[in-house]
Amino acid sequence: MALLLLLLPLLSAAAAVYLCCGRRHTGSAAAVLHRRGPRQAGPTGPPRDIWAPRLCGAGLRLFVHVANTAFGQICLLPFLMRMNNFSLMRSLDIHEDPTFIPEVAAGVTEDKSEAESPSDVIKQLTDARSDSARNGFSFKGIKDYLECYRSGKLTPTQVAKNIIAMLEDCDKSTPPLRAIVQWDQEQIMLMAEASTTRYRNKCTLSCLDGIPVCLKEEFKVVPYHHRVGTVYLGTRPETEDATVAKKLREAGAIIIGVSNMHELGTGTTGCNPNRYHKIPRNPYNPNHFTGGSSSGSAAAVAAGLCPVAIGTDGGGSVRIPASFCGVVGLKGTFGRISCHGSLPLSYSTVSVGPICTSVADAAIVYSILAEPDLLYPYGLKQPKATLSDMCAPDLKGLKLGVDWTFFKACDAEVLSACEKAVKHLQSLGASVVEVSLPEMEEARVAHVICILSEMRDFLQPDFNKHFHEMNLETRASLALACQFTALDYIKANRQRTRSMRFLQEIFSTVNCILTPAVPCTAPRIYESDLLTGSSDMTSTVRCMRFMQLGNFTGIPGLVVPIGYSTAGLPISLQVMAKWWDEAVLLRIGLKLEQFRDQTKKPSIYYDILA
Repeated sequence: MALLLLLLPLLSAAAAVYLCCGRRHTGSAAAVLHRRGPRQAGPTGPPRDIWAPRLCGAGLRLFVHVANTAFGQICLLPFLMRMNNFSLMRSLDIHEDPTFIPEVAAGVTEDKSEAESPSDVIKQLTDARSDSARNGFSFKGIKDYLECYRSGKLTPTQVAKNIIAMLEDCDKSTPPLRAIVQWDQEQIMLMAEASTTRYRNKCTLSCLDGIPVCLKEEFKVVPYHHRVGTVYLGTRPETEDATVAKKLREAGAIIIGVSNMHELGTGTTGCNPNRYHKIPRNPYNPNHFTGGSSSGSAAAVAAGLCPVAIGTDGGGSVRIPASFCGVVGLKGTFGRISCHGSLPLSYSTVSVGPICTSVADAAIVYSILAEPDLLYPYGLKQPKATLSDMCAPDLKGLKLGVDWTFFKACDAEVLSACEKAVKHLQSLGASVVEVSLPEMEEARVAHVICILSEMRDFLQPDFNKHFHEMNLETRASLALACQFTALDYIKANRQRTRSMRFLQEIFSTVNCILTPAVPCTAPRIYESDLLTGSSDMTSTVRCMRFMQLGNFTGIPGLVVPIGYSTAGLPISLQVMAKWWDEAVLLRIGLKLEQFRDQTKKPSIYYDILA
């Protein structure tokens, strides 16, 4: 026994030396790699939920500290990675060349010389009977503002004064709405008075002339601070507009300010407890999150502060908050709308898109913003944006693809509403075709690798210099991003090549793919979230379930509200189409709006036109 006790330290030391200096650590002959043939899809099945505890307060502080130590990086986070399948790419043998940027060349289209121009379609949309004519509540959209201006009932100047009064009120309410985090009364009035003069002289610039809009704080907007949800960026007012801000000004829109966002776009709730932002509230229930990261944009539209807001979408950041707040959100094809002047957090997954009160409004904004920008390298060879057949009386001839196994991976209330919405589309002449979306688990993991690796790369100087000024959740997310290697990133982009090819094959048989927008309704805000924020990786990954495919492959997606849960929270359906075919999304979306028999009024709502 004494001999054993004497030998034990020697044996332990010998084992340590062998593991550290003797045993091969860079690979193993026994490792099994699953070969994926170029034309052979991997196994499919229902999407899996991940496991991670919901952390806040002292627990979140402790986790963030440990995650950024050597122990956290060597032991804790690798354990969580394996548990949640984030190391999946390391077990795959993929031979396709990687696709680092999901740009797709425009396909050959039919010559439709007789087709209506976007301006003709927009005229039909703005001349159509207003939803306000229906009984009950309806959001005030672009058409309602135009009717007031053209009839002389209100001027943009009067509207601007109303908005300023409402912005002052919503900041003083309990709890504060926190949708718009920076606004300037003088700037708003200058734009409004210029628009009023144009209406008086009958020389308006576009159908956005005099329309109130806000932009996510991720965009540069003169003269506001470009903080991107942080306390350390944007120390000086901006002197140059992002391309989308410039286009909106040229169209005559009234920019009422910049909207709140999840810090650096790193989450899907909108939870941002820092001193400049605080947590925006869901207008349908202020005790619930708005969704993120374009949180304030969706809240501003749903609360009636403006009918149009602009966001960015790298993992559902336009479509998730639009869905949670019961409004319309459009993510265009990758490169369709310029990202110049927004912080390039993830260059291969992010698209710009509008959040609006209606599909018609989304179509109007899309038609103005969608075109090549020499200052933005992607989308320079995009086809001309059209709204062809958007106002067709039915959906005859359209084939709607549904992967029912994937479709049903959501809460019962969400599934019930979405299944009924699909039947409504069928009643309008569309046919439903069952499709299989292969390798969705691989696409999920690959998207996480791409977006977190790109964000971690771009934010490296900030992570070093401003670590303690970042929110706890941001620090946790970037600590996880440190786990991904160059091998993971290359393999993830090889998977992107496969996923894009699978979609090309699917879109050769159907016009679009339908899914629920989000598997659940807006999550609840807890008291502790207000102080330290929270980290709920399980909820984050679940909220992105139906979103990631669009961001990973660059296809466009549209979310349209279709109903409400028993708790009164909005539920939406998502439509995705092939690259550059936003027109079919908008056509289907316009008919999808008819499914919801009534629109519930949010508990926080400002009627600017009253």
